[in-house]
Amino acid sequence: MAEATNRAGLTKKDYMGPPSTLCKGCGHDSITAGIVQACYEMNINPHEIVKTSGIGCSSKSPTYFLSLSHGFNGVHGRAPSYSTGIKLANQTLKILLVSGDGDSVNIGIGQYIHTLRRNADMLYIIENNGTYGLTKGQFSATADQGSPNHYGEINPFQPIDLPQMAVELGASFVARSFSGDRKQMITLIKAGLSHKGCAVLDIFSPCVTFMNHDTSPKSYAYVKEHDIPLQELGFVPSFEEITVDYKEGEAKEVTLHDGSRLILKKLAEDYDPTDRSAALAMLEKGIREKNVMTGLIYYKKDAPTLGDTLKLPETPLRDFNERDLRPSCEDFQEFLTELK
Repeated sequence: MAEATNRAGLTKKDYMGPPSTLCKGCGHDSITAGIVQACYEMNINPHEIVKTSGIGCSSKSPTYFLSLSHGFNGVHGRAPSYSTGIKLANQTLKILLVSGDGDSVNIGIGQYIHTLRRNADMLYIIENNGTYGLTKGQFSATADQGSPNHYGEINPFQPIDLPQMAVELGASFVARSFSGDRKQMITLIKAGLSHKGCAVLDIFSPCVTFMNHDTSPKSYAYVKEHDIPLQELGFVPSFEEITVDYKEGEAKEVTLHDGSRLILKKLAEDYDPTDRSAALAMLEKGIREKNVMTGLIYYKKDAPTLGDTLKLPETPLRDFNERDLRPSCEDFQEFLTELK
């Protein structure tokens, strides 16, 4: 029996990569499976995506998905820079940056901050486990204060909250999920890939080797027990007919730039993801009460991207020839005059 194909004429296997060499049961592999499923269901052609990463267990994971896509694995903490450069050179490409908490928030925090404030157009996934799993379990900057590691050592420092920083610094799409919540995670990956702007998706991904003991707030058991979903999520692609049955006041509809819509079914909280102050207050409440708030945390429509700010043309820079790039004598003189 032939495998089912999507609208792009591809099977699910076409979106996969070689077998993972990460630890058995690693949450990162669940995220990989979620990316594969999301891209398959969205009918994305793999050549339209560039996957980028830095150093760490998380940065190995792009090997295991989208083997037909272009990819770039660079030095520790620097993925945002070359991801930004790739996007500016060819704005028709989708950038899928996969990083980790150590890669993004320890050595790479300067890169992370400037990517957010510039609203660089990419999906920025952080596989967050609070530890350096590749180098035997040191605490990362997202490890909870007072939490023990695999060796029984206690972390004395306050953690950095990634979504809180993302909202404060200008990312136009901020979400959090859990590698054990497949349905929510896939929905948010789809929405992030459709968003125009910097889409930050912080995914708690327990390290089965160094940070999955029950006393760790980054363990599977802790997150599962303390996970408070903000919404019941459903992603409606733009090529499908929109048929949603909901009562006034019970759902929040967010229209994405490509015409796709994210339907948020309200649960206990009357939460508006377009309210920046409410997003920050909600995150602060979660930190105070030691709960993990998951779902779409913040969304700002029509925020100018870095490409918009730089007034880049729609035509990829690679397609310009020498005649397009060489200014006339009059234009060059005008430029020199401006510099005086």
